[in-house]
Amino acid sequence: MTLILAIILAFLLVGTVPVWPHSLHWGYYPSSGLGLLLAILIIYIILKRT
Repeated sequence: MTLILAIILAFLLVGTVPVWPHSLHWGYYPSSGLGLLLAILIIYIILKRT
């Protein structure tokens, strides 16, 4: 399960880099969405350990 989450997170990180011409005007939306998902994932992992 963690391997699948790591692969998905890697794809999302590559997808948020605004270097392609079609994504130059997206602003902070992709990176803020990824940050929100990462925060939820970290909270889930912390709560799962306790």
